[in-house]
Amino acid sequence: MKQRRIGSRVFNLLILLFLYAPIFVLIAFSFNATKSRSVWAGFSLQWYEKLFSDSRILDALWTTLLVSVLAAALATVLGTMAAIGFYSMRRRMRGVCMTINNIPMTNADIITGVSLMLLFSFAIVSFNATLGQLLGITFRMGFATLLLAHITFNVPYVILSVMPKLRQLDPNVYEAAQDLGATGWQAFWKVILPEIMPGVVNGALIAFTMSIDDFVISYFTAGSRVSTLSMEIYSMARKRISPEINALSTLLFVSVLLLLVIINIRQFRQEKAKARKDAVLRSNP
Repeated sequence: MKQRRIGSRVFNLLILLFLYAPIFVLIAFSFNATKSRSVWAGFSLQWYEKLFSDSRILDALWTTLLVSVLAAALATVLGTMAAIGFYSMRRRMRGVCMTINNIPMTNADIITGVSLMLLFSFAIVSFNATLGQLLGITFRMGFATLLLAHITFNVPYVILSVMPKLRQLDPNVYEAAQDLGATGWQAFWKVILPEIMPGVVNGALIAFTMSIDDFVISYFTAGSRVSTLSMEIYSMARKRISPEINALSTLLFVSVLLLLVIINIRQFRQEKAKARKDAVLRSNP
């Protein structure tokens, strides 16, 4: 039994090493003093200095952060409203809606990206050919289409984060608040929202993480005037392999890792608090 346990731990360690060894190599060579990808020439921060002096990278960073924050905020609001609407439906209809909600997450990103590109292209061409000519306005794919695309693929993750909290909620709490004199909005704001807030926050963090890390959907919906960090990395890699890519990839990896750690810590604390609360309720019937 002990040997089997040791073997299982060694196997898991080898799997983790296989998955993360390339990333560790990338991080190490982002501090290399030369452009070599195979010879270590000493520790240096020159590639980070060049990275933050590159105006293209800084513009892409600003665009990525702005899109991620706006998309996460709007997707959190829309996803929370949709989750509450799904929860209020009958069981069969709720199951149908949840199945439809899960389709974008099981779809390949390239399918979602191409579909959104075709939708935006059709809408833009139709608008420019009708109202655009009358108003003298010409729309093209850019920041607006990129933001709409990010909101679209983030909403399902928010719904899945909020729904479990709604299922844990006492269905009579809302009516009890109204019986005590609260309006519908007050009952939601002061009773329902605080109860589901952990799921809302987790959904917002997941949406931000997915948005800041996306490449495929952004590539198809950003147009030619807007570029995100992932798109800049792709264009840099096509032209030349520069150590700046290592530095930029390291910063992205660390940022996403920190967000995932925050999400996991929050979930662990919520589960621990819930277990403690259940234990108190069982001890005081």
